[in-house]
Amino acid sequence: MTATPGKRSEALPKRCRLSARAEFQKVYAEGQRYDGRLMAAFLRKNEFGYHRLGLTASTKAVGKSVDRNRARRLLRELFRRSGMELSGLQRQYDWVINAKRALLNSNEELRFREFRKIVEQVARNERERDRGSSPTVREGSNTKPMSPR
Repeated sequence: MTATPGKRSEALPKRCRLSARAEFQKVYAEGQRYDGRLMAAFLRKNEFGYHRLGLTASTKAVGKSVDRNRARRLLRELFRRSGMELSGLQRQYDWVINAKRALLNSNEELRFREFRKIVEQVARNERERDRGSSPTVREGSNTKPMSPR
């Protein structure tokens, strides 16, 4: 079956995805970490003109394959629909988002609220860096968890 003429795919383009293990490792090693109740996000500045996304949902953190696949779908949709928030950032990043078990039982509003908090923290860190003060979350740091609200 072919797509309806004039209908554009809303899927996240392949160029906006991280797929190679080395890309994930680079983000983990050199990026900043932002923790929340539903997800942990790792960000590393990239030189592309767009954000790229990598997702993980481990058996230990999320559970069986059905749940892991659902968690990745939810996060991919969250990222895809957050274009307005992401466009407010001064720089482009490689994002690796790790799903947590609580993500599966959360509603859409809660997921978006937590992702917006992460984006706001990133924007705040960009402004602090531009002013020359030390950022709240240092590169390579594993600290500074988000409040659970």
